[in-house]
Amino acid sequence: MQWYALLILAVAAERIAELAVARRNAAWTRAHAGVEYGRGHYPVMVALHTGLLVCCLLEPLLAHRPFLPALGWPMLALAALAQALRWWCITTLGPYWNTRVIVVPGARLVGTGPYRFLRHPNYVAVVAEIIALPLVHSAWLTATTFTVANAALLTVRIRCENAALARAVSA
Repeated sequence: MQWYALLILAVAAERIAELAVARRNAAWTRAHAGVEYGRGHYPVMVALHTGLLVCCLLEPLLAHRPFLPALGWPMLALAALAQALRWWCITTLGPYWNTRVIVVPGARLVGTGPYRFLRHPNYVAVVAEIIALPLVHSAWLTATTFTVANAALLTVRIRCENAALARAVSA
């Protein structure tokens, strides 16, 4: 369980690094007339991602979930691939990437990197991680609960982001 706790702490540290990048990018986009959309769902997103990490630690501990190698190792690999995809998205979007929906009017949509293949590859990474990270240590209740909650949140988030991008591109 100790190595799993270290994994979750490493993911939390990675999230803090993401927030630092997002803060820097938000300042850049606002300096370039960026407009923020979807402020109402942002606190829910933060709570969901924070809750995921907390429950990843609590469920194996409180429910005595074992590490099952046949499940845990593939899920660890999937979580690592999700991280790689997320950072590919971040580096591809450069200063346009953010944890918030902030768009610069008149900016063109990015069509390189993972965006050549998918419109929202970062959300593929998020979905994979929310499923995989808890299952590394058999936290199936956390995986199920947060996958369902994330699906509801992504319905709102993607709709918001698509509308914001459509407005920005047509501006």
